[in-house]
Amino acid sequence: MSAHAGRLVVLSEEDPVAQGVGEALGPGRTTGERVGGAFVYDLGDGLFLLKRPGLHIHDETLGPELADALPWSPEAVIFPSVHRSESGRACLTAHPLGNLGSEATLGGQPRRLVPVPARLLSATLLALSEASSRVGLPATFEATHHGPGLDLPAFFVEAGASSEVWKDARIHREIAAVVRALTPEPLREDPIVIGVGGGHYAPRFGDLVRLRHLAVGHMVPRHQEGGLDGALWAELVRATPGVSGVLFASAPSPLSAPPPRSVPVLPEGALALRASPGNGPAGRSSAPGKGLTP
Repeated sequence: MSAHAGRLVVLSEEDPVAQGVGEALGPGRTTGERVGGAFVYDLGDGLFLLKRPGLHIHDETLGPELADALPWSPEAVIFPSVHRSESGRACLTAHPLGNLGSEATLGGQPRRLVPVPARLLSATLLALSEASSRVGLPATFEATHHGPGLDLPAFFVEAGASSEVWKDARIHREIAAVVRALTPEPLREDPIVIGVGGGHYAPRFGDLVRLRHLAVGHMVPRHQEGGLDGALWAELVRATPGVSGVLFASAPSPLSAPPPRSVPVLPEGALALRASPGNGPAGRSSAPGKGLTP
């Protein structure tokens, strides 16, 4: 039996990136615990692995099955996955889960969000940024989208958006290394924010995580700002544990409901610099061909 909580990597048996990352992580040793008939494996250093049939985004029974089967609660559930894009954009991504709108065609429930471990998510982006030069793909956030629905902290780590990328063993190894070494410690004191505005790939928030001391939780893209009523603000706050403020990608548009008083709007200038532009992770922009501005 597992003595304490750790990070749980969940692999879809239908997802080529998940399967490749699983192979790169190695077999581990069984904990003796079963979830849905599948063993949980201990990979060491607080990392555990579980394989699941079907696609991640529609795995709505995962949460209840984990609660029934495990005597411990994962501090984060991490889903390696393919990234799909209508534009065919090739990139490494990390993003929170849930549906900001009234539809849930890609899993989860309408206007329901999954708790996001913001410091782990942001640490993942920084680590993917370091890996990006080795695999020739930019690293970027994506705004909050798709399932599965969970009550546990969770996020996706993706690579795409073509079969060539999905099958690339170099990329599998890099994502596996990121997941294995992942820790929130470098961001332990950084304020957690909800990001609002910008495009689906949230380039400004990715750049700011590299540049300044902050951790980003849920992200609401510009095209979904119109849905920010009191109920959705409450859901964003609930599902971003530890949140201390709201950060806008640019000057905010008029909103139907302002952020609650408990999460004031933070100006970028109030966030301390992480490193000088061009030095370390802060120097690598999520938007190819674009530099950083303080």
